[in-house]
Amino acid sequence: MSNNLQHERGSKPPPGTPHPVDLHVGGRIKLRRNFLGMSQEKLGKAIGLTFQQVQKYEKGTNRVGASRLFELSQVLSVPVSYFFEGAPADAKSGDPSSVAEAGEGDPLARRETIDLIRAYYSIENPAVRRRFLDLVRSMASSEATQD
Repeated sequence: MSNNLQHERGSKPPPGTPHPVDLHVGGRIKLRRNFLGMSQEKLGKAIGLTFQQVQKYEKGTNRVGASRLFELSQVLSVPVSYFFEGAPADAKSGDPSSVAEAGEGDPLARRETIDLIRAYYSIENPAVRRRFLDLVRSMASSEATQD
């Protein structure tokens, strides 16, 4: 069976191209690590890897084995299923652009969103946190009415 025929059936992406599922899992690792404010180096140390190896997982260059995925779920305090949440339905196609496009529109994957959430939860006083949320909501609604 030729590589082209295998690709058409969705069994393998082209040689040298990360599989869409590996890209998605890597993106989820990076998202959670950033959300926790953890460096690649710190994550690597926690699971016995170098930051370069973590980098390769996050880019989808290297596949994450089941036992390593379990370790990552423990260190990042998420269930293993977290890494597969939101995986595009067409990931079987072997087309990495489907995963890239799916992640681009996700506001939760943006650095500024993560920074905002971290800042919000660093406000210790619940009443101040509530007022801040009300302020942001009123700003958003006033912008929506100006458009």
